[in-house]
Amino acid sequence: MNQIPSKYLRQILLILLIAGLLGVLFWNLRFFVPALLGAYTLYILLRGPLFFLTERRQWSPKITILVLLLLSFVAIMLPIFWVATMLRHHIIVLFQNSDILRQNAEQVVRSLETQYNVTILTTENMRNMTDWLVQTAQNLIGATMNGLGLVAATYIILWFMLAEGKKMERLLYDWLPLRLENVKYVRQRLNDMVWSNALGIPLMGVVQGLAAGLVYWLAGVDNPWLWVAVTFVAGMLPVVGVALAYVPLSLILLANGLAWKALFIFLYGFLVVGSMDNVARMWVLKRIGQTHPLVTLFGAIAGVKMFGFIGFIFGPIMISLLLLLAKIYQKEFHEK
Repeated sequence: MNQIPSKYLRQILLILLIAGLLGVLFWNLRFFVPALLGAYTLYILLRGPLFFLTERRQWSPKITILVLLLLSFVAIMLPIFWVATMLRHHIIVLFQNSDILRQNAEQVVRSLETQYNVTILTTENMRNMTDWLVQTAQNLIGATMNGLGLVAATYIILWFMLAEGKKMERLLYDWLPLRLENVKYVRQRLNDMVWSNALGIPLMGVVQGLAAGLVYWLAGVDNPWLWVAVTFVAGMLPVVGVALAYVPLSLILLANGLAWKALFIFLYGFLVVGSMDNVARMWVLKRIGQTHPLVTLFGAIAGVKMFGFIGFIFGPIMISLLLLLAKIYQKEFHEK
């Protein structure tokens, strides 16, 4: 009977021990996984300015890191916090007045049905839909509040990443059990993936939010900045996109007897803002990199459930990373 060589047996036992310890640590530190992902995302965005200022301009590394952290927080996090806070405030109000929300929604639907002699929703469907919206809003608020702690952890991790920049990259790629050509492929794809998701997705929302905001203001929409925030969030989603903003707004205006404003906003949203979405996505795909719309859609859904509002960015990155790992497996082990 053949026996397992002692060398291989020791290797198996050591691998099992490492895997066991890694599993225990991962389970107890799983809260920091999105923080690590966020820190790496920001590191990719900031590594170019970091090396330029420290190597070309001879800035002090610590001062450079502090400046980059501050600028990234002002340019990235503050706008996200502004949108999230605005939406969160209104969501909390709706959640605290869920019965009033249901009554108002039913009133809008009944008004439309009466004016145009159509049947939109039954009372039971309307109640179920409103309950689902309230529950979703509650989950989003809870995840977003946890996200504030993740942001703090993200910047702590980011400090050490920036401080150990090239050393960290060298260790990361040295540890990858891949051939050299595949290591280069991973390096390039990771950079493209981060730029495409972290910059491209919010850019879609910004372009469409600004385009729609001017029309909301000109049309005299109540609380236009709220609808700009809603359009910004909806614009980051492919497929349905900004329709999640201008369609409900048009229905509300229509129910209030403002038919011309409703028609104007609907046509502008469908023809102009929707077209800007296509043009902007073509520009982003050409300049930054390609992210499949389904990756963005499913990633945003999963990311919001896990990380709150900021999951619109981190969710697609996680799915893109999963697809990248599957591609690397194919390249490493299935190529002839």
